[in-house]
Amino acid sequence: MLATEPATPDSALLETWSHNERMRHIPLLSWMIDKIEIDVRRRFEILFTPFSSLEPGDPRHAPIDAELRALIRALDRVADVAKRPKNPSHPPNDIAPRMNWSINHAVGNLQGVDPETFAKRFPFQTFERSNAEPLTAAMLAVIAHLQKVHELVRAIDPAVDERIYANLVTLNEPMRSDAIA
Repeated sequence: MLATEPATPDSALLETWSHNERMRHIPLLSWMIDKIEIDVRRRFEILFTPFSSLEPGDPRHAPIDAELRALIRALDRVADVAKRPKNPSHPPNDIAPRMNWSINHAVGNLQGVDPETFAKRFPFQTFERSNAEPLTAAMLAVIAHLQKVHELVRAIDPAVDERIYANLVTLNEPMRSDAIA
């Protein structure tokens, strides 16, 4: 570079967060919200019904209780990763109200995330990682704990799968009564 050439501004070489491309391995924020609000809530309600009928002295009660509390902690982790300000909160102690509180808290914090910058890589000059990767990991932990609860409850009520997958397929047109061929 010669002394007579105009110097390039350093800001032209820097990345901006909003102009970086989206990370393809991170699911959409709307999918995460729907997954917790609809799927996790519905599956918890279905799985909690057989568990609530168990006596506390039943040997199957303690493992399911421990896994439900792990699921609650995983949902709280999603809420903690998604939120920016740290506000004190006081959740209930019982499992059913606590699960509803945790789901509402996680969904509320996920709705507060900026969708324009979510899942975009931070500019390289900041040397920071995106908050989308830990949030995705926390979501995967919620899904894994929910699957463990499902397996434990299946030992109590083998018909729980039918209730969970009941609305998996909805037909636009009912089946014809006459033969196709």
